[in-house]
Amino acid sequence: MKTFALIGAAGYIAPRHMKAIRDTGNKLVAALDPHDSVGILDSYFPDCHFFTEFERFDRHLEKLKRKGEKVDYISICSPNYLHDAHIRYGLRYGADVICEKPMVLNPWNVDAIAEIEAESNNKVYNILQLRLHPEIIKLKKMVEEGDPNKIYDVDLTYITPRGNWYHNSWKGDVSKSGGIATNIGIHFFDMLIWVFGAVKENGVLFHDQKKSKGKLVLENAKVSWFLSLDRNDLPNAQKEKERSLLVNGEEIDFTEGFEGLHTLSYRNILTGIGFGIDEIKQTIELVSEIR
Repeated sequence: MKTFALIGAAGYIAPRHMKAIRDTGNKLVAALDPHDSVGILDSYFPDCHFFTEFERFDRHLEKLKRKGEKVDYISICSPNYLHDAHIRYGLRYGADVICEKPMVLNPWNVDAIAEIEAESNNKVYNILQLRLHPEIIKLKKMVEEGDPNKIYDVDLTYITPRGNWYHNSWKGDVSKSGGIATNIGIHFFDMLIWVFGAVKENGVLFHDQKKSKGKLVLENAKVSWFLSLDRNDLPNAQKEKERSLLVNGEEIDFTEGFEGLHTLSYRNILTGIGFGIDEIKQTIELVSEIR
C-alpha cells in the first residue's frame, strides 16, 4: 500500500483523486487547502490529517519522513498558477508527484521542473485522462493504421457555461488560470496532438475571457476549434454543455465514459506507465501561444 498527501483538497477535481487513491487500495494520510470545506474527506479518508496552512502541512510531512514513514506520492489539485511551486516541493520532499491539468502555465516552467526532476530520484506525472478514453484510443488507432499522409478535417466544439462566480475566482484571472484555452481547453488540445501529431501552424481567430476560437494544422489534421463559457453559445438551451468532435464530418462520441478515468490514470502511474513531463510540453507551448 502506498501513502499519499494531497494539496488542494477543497477543489472541484480533488474528490476524483481521493476516489482514485482509495480505489487503487492506497491511503491518503495528509491533505492541505486554505479553505476548510473538505467534508468530502469523510467519504474517503476520515482519518486523514487536514491542514489549512502550508507550514503545518510541511511540518507534518517532515515528521513522517523523519519517522521513516515518508509519503510516496503528493497529488496536486491546487490552482493552476501554484502547480509548479507545489511540484517542486513534492520533488524536494522526495515523493513522486501527480499533477492535475495544466501541469504548469508556461513552457519555461516545464524546463525548470524537468531539471529538478532530473536532480531527484522521483517522477512527475500528468493526469491526461482523455488519452485513456476508449473512443479516443479507437480514433488514434484508426489514424495510426490509416494512410500516413492523410489529412483529416477536424472540428472541435466545447461549450461549458460558467456563472459570474467563475470570473471572480482565480479561474477568471488569466495570470492564475492561464485563461480559457489553458484551464478549459488543455485536455482537448493534448488529445488532438496525441492523435493527429505535432503542431505545424497555430492561428487564433478570437480570444477573450469567455470564449476562444482558432485553427490548427497538425501533422495529420486541419482543426477548427471553439471553446466557450457563454450559455448563449449552446445550440440547445436545454443542454448543460456541448461537447462535439467531428472527424471528416463524423461525430466521435466521447460524452460518456469519463467515469473512472482518474482511477485508471492512478493505476497506470502506480505501475510506472503514467504520462511524464515530456508528454505535455508541446501542449503547454500551444496554449501559451494562444494566450
